[in-house]
Amino acid sequence: WKVGAEVRAKRDEANIPLNPFTAGVYCATMMATIEVLREKGHPYSEICNESIIEAVDSLNPYMHARGVAFMVDNCSYTARLGSRKWAPRFDYILEQQAFVDIDEGRVIDKEAFTKFLNDPVHDALATCSTMR
Repeated sequence: WKVGAEVRAKRDEANIPLNPFTAGVYCATMMATIEVLREKGHPYSEICNESIIEAVDSLNPYMHARGVAFMVDNCSYTARLGSRKWAPRFDYILEQQAFVDIDEGRVIDKEAFTKFLNDPVHDALATCSTMR
């Protein structure tokens, strides 16, 4: 936490770079969450709230202000266990598959990108956004 606090204290809030790989992984993770909730029969109002709105309104600002470790340590018991269980697996997939694909210049899965752009969750989120 101390290192993270020092890094956050030194950053220029107006000049935080956006890493395209990180942004892509973030969107892919969010879409995976959306797909799981949809497959389990959740309504779009809940899907948008649980996967997008809570992230944008609560989790992202919290992580930005205090860091991921602090956020995880202050989550519910179930969320802490889940994040600690899945983080190493997620890290392995990034390190052993995603980074390797990028480093080796493999072609992007254009079908997955098209599927993302045409996903009905965008319309549902647009509807939710009108109620803010």
